[in-house]
Amino acid sequence: MLLVDHFAPTLPAVLEGRLATRLPLASDVAPVTALLTAAMRRYDPEAAADEAGLRSRMVGLKSWSRRQVVVVPAGADGSPTLELPPLAWIALEDRASGRTNVQFVIAADAPEREELAASLLDWAVEVGGSFARARGVEATKLTTDANALDTDRAHLLEASGYEMVRSWLHMRRPVSPEETTSLPAPREGTRVRRAHRHESGLPVAQDVRTVHRMLEESFADHWGSYRESFAEFVQRLIEAPDEADWDHWWIAEIEREGRWLPAGGLVAAPIKATTTRGEGTYLEYLGVHRSARGRGIAKSLLRAALRDAAERGRTFVDLEVDEDSPTGADRIYASMGWETYERTHSWHATAPSHPSRLLEPPPSA
Repeated sequence: MLLVDHFAPTLPAVLEGRLATRLPLASDVAPVTALLTAAMRRYDPEAAADEAGLRSRMVGLKSWSRRQVVVVPAGADGSPTLELPPLAWIALEDRASGRTNVQFVIAADAPEREELAASLLDWAVEVGGSFARARGVEATKLTTDANALDTDRAHLLEASGYEMVRSWLHMRRPVSPEETTSLPAPREGTRVRRAHRHESGLPVAQDVRTVHRMLEESFADHWGSYRESFAEFVQRLIEAPDEADWDHWWIAEIEREGRWLPAGGLVAAPIKATTTRGEGTYLEYLGVHRSARGRGIAKSLLRAALRDAAERGRTFVDLEVDEDSPTGADRIYASMGWETYERTHSWHATAPSHPSRLLEPPPSA
């Protein structure tokens, strides 16, 4: 028996009997990876979706925080089939209170593509509303991204009521071997260290809490800040134990009255080498606590990551920043050698909370 969503997307009438939806299966991971890779390579010939990460999101531990379906050809009885690969996939992640991440891909040759996209994005509003109800908030913000050059995706989103709200700069800086020793040290009264780890390799609990606190409190005044509780932060780490690179966590500290207090945090991850690029480092989060700004903390954290990349023989360090950063972070990165190589846009829509569909009376005969 194929598993289907209890309140599945309503596909357009023109696709009735041709396509159907069901929950993802392990066999869907590879073809959906191929769909995502094909979409990405329209703008980057070397881009590739991470199949292992996608497997976790579709059928692994990360799938538990998501509600998702794949669109597949229908069988003779109209039910979803297993024999043919998915033509589309959409997943809604209950990311934080008031925020739901939307990820979707639709094959370029899918039938009635615009109508199919509209039905899936309508379903996203339904799912987001259920997340909002469970969170006890009046609405949740649906968020998704698109390459700045992807006019097709922009058209699909705009047609479904999404608004482009931000532009993001994807920046890259080359790393040279001599930077293992040539980069400036932190200012006097400040320091940067790696998160402490136990013999098992796992980070010391206090440092996990410190990184979470730095990221939460550093971005509290940012336009896109959504509070993530410590329990939610930890759950995301537990969901991906093989993806967490604990030796890529740095904590900045500042000396005050004889004590070293947290002042910022940086979380990074390795980037796999391609046919034309060596291995790199990606800076996932960089936060400087509001009480410590103006002390060179951001530059010290960045230099720690650059020095580490040079020591590992990596060739570049990538990061992402909003184009109109309220802290002027893009200017700091540019002054240290980062250059923009790509732009993406954030698109938002709103999903209002709604009563549980399970409590609705059945339709009258």
